Amino acid sequence: MSKKGENIYKRKDGRWEARYIKTYRVDGTARYGYCYGKTYREAKQKASEAKAGLLLGLPSDNAAQRHRFSVYCDEWITLNRSRVKESTYVKYRGMLEKYVKPYLGDCRVQTLSSVLIEQFSHELLSEEELSPKTVKDILTMLHSVLKYTAMQVPELLPKIEVIYPKIPKKEARVLSREEQTRFVRFLSQEIDGYKLGILLSLLTGMRIGEVCALQWKNVFLQERLVTVCSTMQRLRDLSENGEGKTKITISEPKSNCSTRVIPLTDYALTLLQKYRNNDPEAFVLTGRSDQYIEPRLMQYHLERYTKACQLENVHFHTLRHTFATRCVEVNFEIKTLSEILGHTNPNITLERYVHSSVELKRANMEKLAAVGF
Repeated sequence: MSKKGENIYKRKDGRWEARYIKTYRVDGTARYGYCYGKTYREAKQKASEAKAGLLLGLPSDNAAQRHRFSVYCDEWITLNRSRVKESTYVKYRGMLEKYVKPYLGDCRVQTLSSVLIEQFSHELLSEEELSPKTVKDILTMLHSVLKYTAMQVPELLPKIEVIYPKIPKKEARVLSREEQTRFVRFLSQEIDGYKLGILLSLLTGMRIGEVCALQWKNVFLQERLVTVCSTMQRLRDLSENGEGKTKITISEPKSNCSTRVIPLTDYALTLLQKYRNNDPEAFVLTGRSDQYIEPRLMQYHLERYTKACQLENVHFHTLRHTFATRCVEVNFEIKTLSEILGHTNPNITLERYVHSSVELKRANMEKLAAVGF
């Protein structure tokens, strides 16, 4: 057997075996219990649970199987299936099946603790190498599952504090004015559906899924308006015939405030007039109702175009950040900008999407000359 610390071994049959002390004999020698798992983590978790069960005086047989945490995870996700958007449900299911249940699912409810949840969080960060933002999302969902569990078996679940990882603040990438001019000039040559979609995102602040889902029935050229009322996503297919595959879905936008009206600039209006289509069901980027451009392809082409323009670290959200920053630079009213971006609160716009350029900072600092600085 190969050993990997904490009295855990890999057997010749490929399984992992974790040993723990169940009791001591009269002569003082230890009597061991054994737990097996397909992975090191599974064996370790079973042994930790068994040791905790001994401390709490819990039975070692399967009589308490109904109090496994995985039971309440499954109940919680089933109850929320019709309460949340499909994309949210798929996200929750994925986090439960990939992370929460493999680590905590076999635990009896009585053995859950703040320390165990912290160990789970630490492993996600260190072993799984997930970002702090992703770990926080998982823990936020886990907190909801724990609240549900506490409602079902209040006498069993101890009080648990969930400690969230600190998310480092990263400065978002924003195109400089020179980069923006160079990129727009490149995109304006031999425009196709991909270039049109990228330009629309840069000129209106629309998200990638919103641009891909945009149909001509949502464009009002005479009124110089675009209505955002749907978004396109590629999600895991959870149907019986899905077999782990993915599918394209078109649904309502991210939130209620994401359904919005965006006025068009002269340049954006000219672009759309050039590609005008009389079929209201046709997608703007393809001109056909039976064919669309999905977000994954848009991202691929954006990468190609930015590489051709020697622009680094540019993603679709960079275009949205750039749009918001340009708006602030021309003294856009923040509440109006917040509504155009589809935010629920203007503070979100200020904190996440508004980035002052060096030129704007310098211009504001020069205003101090009026007061003797």
